[in-house]
Amino acid sequence: MNERILWADDEIDLLKPHILFLQGKGYDVVTTNSGAEALDLIEDERFDIVFLDENMPGLTGVETLERIKSKFPALPVVMITKSEEETIMNDAIGSNISDYLIKPVNPNQILLAVKKNLENRKLVSEKTSMAYQREFREIGSRLSVSLDFDEWTEIFKQLVHWELELSRSQNESLRDIFLMQKGEANNVFARFVKENYIPWLKGQTEKKPVLSHTLFREKCLPIIKKQNKTFLIIIDNLRFDQWKVIRPRIEEMYRLVNEEVYCGILPTATQYARNAFFAGLLPGEIQKRFPKYWVRERDEGARNQYEKELLEEQIKRLGGGVSFHYHKILNLTAGKKLSQTLNDYLDKQLNVLVYNFVDMLSHSRTEMEVIKELADDEAAYRSLTVSWFDHSPLLDIIRQLADKKIPVIITTDHGSVLVHNPTKVVGDKNTNTNLRYKTGKNLQYDTKEVFEIKNPEDAYLPRDHVSANFIFALENRFFAYPNNYNYYVNYYRNTFQHGGVSLDEMMVPFVYLTPK
Repeated sequence: MNERILWADDEIDLLKPHILFLQGKGYDVVTTNSGAEALDLIEDERFDIVFLDENMPGLTGVETLERIKSKFPALPVVMITKSEEETIMNDAIGSNISDYLIKPVNPNQILLAVKKNLENRKLVSEKTSMAYQREFREIGSRLSVSLDFDEWTEIFKQLVHWELELSRSQNESLRDIFLMQKGEANNVFARFVKENYIPWLKGQTEKKPVLSHTLFREKCLPIIKKQNKTFLIIIDNLRFDQWKVIRPRIEEMYRLVNEEVYCGILPTATQYARNAFFAGLLPGEIQKRFPKYWVRERDEGARNQYEKELLEEQIKRLGGGVSFHYHKILNLTAGKKLSQTLNDYLDKQLNVLVYNFVDMLSHSRTEMEVIKELADDEAAYRSLTVSWFDHSPLLDIIRQLADKKIPVIITTDHGSVLVHNPTKVVGDKNTNTNLRYKTGKNLQYDTKEVFEIKNPEDAYLPRDHVSANFIFALENRFFAYPNNYNYYVNYYRNTFQHGGVSLDEMMVPFVYLTPK
């Protein structure tokens, strides 16, 4: 069915050449010479776009526009006028016009306005598809050679870019091809981590990434020492693609200085990765040096309740001299309270803010049917993140910091992955419950489907039992027990989990911003 255009102009007979031009391009054009008749036509027929003369007798163009928008807010309207008066432009723009043209107009201007409003998404989708098809081959060839972490960072950023672009595309088959390529990338990345992870920790390789336990020392502290005041915001479980979709909101207030990816340690879980960040130590080292600050897997109690104390210890080891406040936001009420009392905490050089919403969102999506329906795939999950951020106290806090010209660091402890494929594991009653990593004694599993660390000390992990080891799920797998297997698999398939080895869990954002 051809797109239908309604053109309202009291001198419509003079526009016959333009109308014939549009009809020659395949559009159906209906004409009228009054605003009142235009409203009647819109009530009775379907139109895809309206061209509206601003200066008509009776109902003016602006008055007609207001009435159209009150009933059909999504209908694109292009205002056409002889006048260049600013007040008329402001009235039209304030009524949500889609475009604004000044007479005399030529046919190509009209055609461009139509294409911008009716075919823009299709044209962008086609261009995106062609560009990805060109880059698909380049990414594929790079995955076939040996890569270091910096090269993996480049590929990961490419993949995130195309994931965001293709999520807006109408080409479903190309999105499926992308998911296959991302799956291949995760498979190769898993092999890369299995080969390099322990050598990174032991310093046996020259080229190793910044890791959770070195992030504060290597990236945060140099920034903090240069500034009178800095806000360090850790948004728990924030993936790189989620950062990308909230970035435009923040860039309205801040200038992006640095946007990097660092590597979260294993397990990619809060207890391990975030404690390592605050302590500047790996989990096994924390357990040995500060046993009172480490809660074992089988023990009851919050596992991240000593972050402030661990950061104090790390700052002392690094020479001291940095005063700070520490805040942890676990709910909306606490976020609003900090937003309202922010001025009370600006007397220190550093403010550390742990914001926990995204982690709660991923867990809620597993447990609550309504969240599952709202975020049933990656794109919807990102959209829900944006919606939360737009209405969160965190955005208000960042606005206040921008007004006060305070630089901001935004980072996270780990990401998450949408899991699809179960892998069986057997353990005793003391085995932990996480779906992406297991630690315990006498674990039984398929070695081809996991990254196993038989000796936890090799990876600086705590050992809760003399025969305990660690296993990590790879790519988009999740662990399932043979007992009640089908129920377990159906319940957890297509949920967001973390703790294992994947690009989205391990390659996470570190961002430095300065106020505009």
